[in-house]
Amino acid sequence: MGAGVMKSGGDGGRRRRRRATRTQPMAEINVTPFVDVMLVLLIIFMVAAPLLTVGVEVDLPETAADALASDDEEPLTVTITADGAVMIQETETPEDELVQKLTAIASERTSQRIYLRADGANDWNKVARIMGALNAGGFTDIGLVTETGGPTLDGSDG
Repeated sequence: MGAGVMKSGGDGGRRRRRRATRTQPMAEINVTPFVDVMLVLLIIFMVAAPLLTVGVEVDLPETAADALASDDEEPLTVTITADGAVMIQETETPEDELVQKLTAIASERTSQRIYLRADGANDWNKVARIMGALNAGGFTDIGLVTETGGPTLDGSDG
């Protein structure tokens, strides 16, 4: 009969060294909180970006024209509301003071581009008078702002 010797413990006969009870500082950078914060900021900016447009509410006409290329400067916008009020950016300006204010603004800017937003309820005479005032104020590059996706001249929808 044979007698066998059994070793106790489940380490398979290998000896293990116990680690010291002190914990060593981690050498890796934990980027998970950084990624979480960046994703939250991305969502906030995606939601807030459409709200940063000019705050004057107008019903723009729809055309099939493409968008104009943008400059490095903040775009200057003149708006004609449905009730006929003229606004430079978000400040209402009387028509008789429009040329003087535009001349002062044009002397400060490097670009001669200006955007004209006119509510579709305005008549063409009013829009043409304001375009003449923009030209007299020193702005020769006038862009008419419209909604995209409107009808084209060949009868198809944009």
